[in-house]
Order: sequence, then C-alpha cells, then structure tokens
Amino acid sequence: MSQLLPRPYWYLRHGQTDWNRAGLSQGRTDVPLNETGIEQAVEAGRLIEQAVRAAGQGSSITRIVCSPLERAYKTASIVRDELAAHGLPLLPLSVDDGLAEVCFGEQEGQPIADWYDDWIAEQYTPPGAEPFAELKSRAAQAVNRATAPEGLPLIVAHGALFRALRAVMALPANVRLPNAIPLSAEHNGQVGWTLTELPLSR
Repeated sequence: MSQLLPRPYWYLRHGQTDWNRAGLSQGRTDVPLNETGIEQAVEAGRLIEQAVRAAGQGSSITRIVCSPLERAYKTASIVRDELAAHGLPLLPLSVDDGLAEVCFGEQEGQPIADWYDDWIAEQYTPPGAEPFAELKSRAAQAVNRATAPEGLPLIVAHGALFRALRAVMALPANVRLPNAIPLSAEHNGQVGWTLTELPLSR
C-alpha cells in the first residue's frame, strides 16, 4: 500500500517543454526544456530563494532530489544555481530514478484525451503504460527516500507523478500542476496534508 511518511518537502514540476505547449503526453520521452521553460526555472529559483529567506534558517532547503529526465534535471540545476547566485549555499543535487515520469506507453507523443481521466481513476491503462496504482507506490517510495535524511528537500519532478502523490496524500488526484510553480507540502496531524504554492511574479 502506498503511504507517505509525514515529513515536509518542497515540490517543483519541471519548466515548460515544446510538448507541454502542444498538449502532448510526454511520459518517459526525454523532451528538453524550451526557452520559456528555462525562464520559468530561473523565476522558480528566485521565488524559492525569497521564500527560504523569509522562512528563516530553520526552514531552509538542504538538498535537491530530482528525476533523471533532462527536463527535470535541467530545472533542478537552474534552481540550484539561482539560489547560489543570490548568496545561499550550493545545495547537493542528486537523482532518484523513482521520480521519473510515468511511462504512457502507446500514448506518448499523443494529445492528452479522455483516456487520461480513466487512467487516474484506475479504470484503464494504455497498452505499454504504467498503471496509476504502480505509479502511486513508486512515487511515495521515492519521496520517502528524499525526506528520510535530516533537513528539508526540494523535489523536482513531473506532473503525472505529482497527481499520484496527491492521491497518496488523500487529496483530489486529477489536478493539474502548472510548470515550475514551487509548492510546499506539510502534514498537519489530523488535518492531513496541505499544499501551499508560492505566488508568481510573472
């Protein structure tokens, strides 16, 4: 059974790619950031830097853990460099294969359509794709690894993977997370998980 340990973390979906802009299912296809995505990653770094300074030393991000796919790794690298450029420590950056985006099978490169809702509801899985239930388990295990060490991690990964995490956190799953909007996830006892997005200046 998928379960997240009640430890806080920050989450950031990668910046925009050309396939995002075209509304195509990316999955494991290793599509790079476009120019907009690079700008979004820079802006996300600035927002995180401001949030870290406002929160004080006790709430600082101590490491970055990201998906192995290029669009996530590039986003994580840009954010790390942006934080360091504004006087924060150069954070350790590691890759966890468990944070890779879901494989959409034969739907990769195709427009997102009605099948996607059925996949989230665990009523249909495209041929060759990873079932949503398996994605939930994989995502939860990866986040638990990221939050296990002392300190607060920033996890940089993907949209469908975060839908799986939302399901594990007992939140509505089929909610789109825009590109490169940082958010914090915190568990509050009986209330459960709460997500807080940073306001964007763009």
